[in-house]
Amino acid sequence: MKKFFQEIKADIKFKSAGPGQKLTESAGEKAPKERPSQPPVRQPRQGPTNEAQMAAAAALARLEQKQPRARGPTSQDSIRNQVRKELRAEATVSGNPEAPGSDTVPEPKEEGSTHLAVPGVYFTCPLTGAILRKDQRDARIREAILMHFSTDPVAASIMKIHTFNKDRDRVKLGVDTIAKYLDNIHLHPEEEKYRKIKVQNKVFQERIHCLEGTHEFFEAIGFQKVLLPIPDQEGPEEFYVLSEAALAQPQSLERHKEQLLSAEPVRATLARQRRVFRPSPLASQFDLPADFFNLTAEEIKREQRLRSEAVERLSVLRTKAMREREEQREMRKYTYTLLRVRLPDGCLLQGTFYARERVAVLYGFVREALQNDWLPFELLASGGQKLSEDENLAFNECGLVPSALLTFSWDAAVLEDIRAAGTQPDTSILKPELLSAIEKL
Repeated sequence: MKKFFQEIKADIKFKSAGPGQKLTESAGEKAPKERPSQPPVRQPRQGPTNEAQMAAAAALARLEQKQPRARGPTSQDSIRNQVRKELRAEATVSGNPEAPGSDTVPEPKEEGSTHLAVPGVYFTCPLTGAILRKDQRDARIREAILMHFSTDPVAASIMKIHTFNKDRDRVKLGVDTIAKYLDNIHLHPEEEKYRKIKVQNKVFQERIHCLEGTHEFFEAIGFQKVLLPIPDQEGPEEFYVLSEAALAQPQSLERHKEQLLSAEPVRATLARQRRVFRPSPLASQFDLPADFFNLTAEEIKREQRLRSEAVERLSVLRTKAMREREEQREMRKYTYTLLRVRLPDGCLLQGTFYARERVAVLYGFVREALQNDWLPFELLASGGQKLSEDENLAFNECGLVPSALLTFSWDAAVLEDIRAAGTQPDTSILKPELLSAIEKL
């Protein structure tokens, strides 16, 4: 055992003595160090020529035309994605970070980015006209309704009933009950019992008392809360009693009833954020903010349920109809979409829409920007697919989410008239006030 440890120590000392040396070399001579070989200098890769970029874009357009609908992963999809990656890589080498011919939606950047296609999703308050962010809508509308009490308490209380209470069925039941009270007063103005409403009545408590704004409505139309004695009962109870002044104006009560029945919730309207851009090769590039991708709690639960169903479908054969239904469900997960329309002169008209809005809304949006809004025109999606104004299709049903580039085209008869008049078809067609605010994309 002792000899074994001595051999180990000797081996360690031998290894720690450093590199070996030949007996014929002097002690002062050292072996020359090898210089590390320098790697050959690589020549930078030349970027694609304009002709190559146009050919690649045309090839992608043909693939889009053959496959207008989104599908699951296929060999063609893999090839197309690979082509796009190579185009982006080559464009980066040539100094252009944006790949031509690509219609993919990039990942959303932070709100502070200066290259966003639109700063976010905004809304307009219908009462004040103020521009609101998504997270400001409910609070600002509530403030506007409460401020409206100082000028028109009847209208403000009606808006409060329909807006502050989210259960629409409960609101309808309560409104119908109030309308019944007012009908009884209108039909029987001489009978005192119809002018009094017991606050602790079971129907009143279950249908009316539980709704925000109902008490303000009764007081605004002329009811007064008073304590009245009850026969065979010790203490008085609370009643709403219609005043004599209000009873003398039955037309006003009838008008207030109709306003209550026909009212709708006050909702902020989506701001279109209309913008006009100069012609640009980046027209199909969309850098969207997080507002277009954020999901609510209900949407997240729905997404989790859909993913669980997708796992189960992996082992089940699906028909074409089943696949189309799944594609539609995939499109419905978007709430908003950003659309651009390329006009004959190359300028771009951009606006924000709900994904569930119909194609006819886009036609109206474009028509509002034209000098001659009465001339018929067509809108073409990717691959030359015509979107008819008469079709009752939503943007998400057409695959135009979360962004899309469309092309404006004159009706054939209009185009013939333009050429017959000696006017160039690519003449600017927008209103002058929009052209004065044109931007660079």
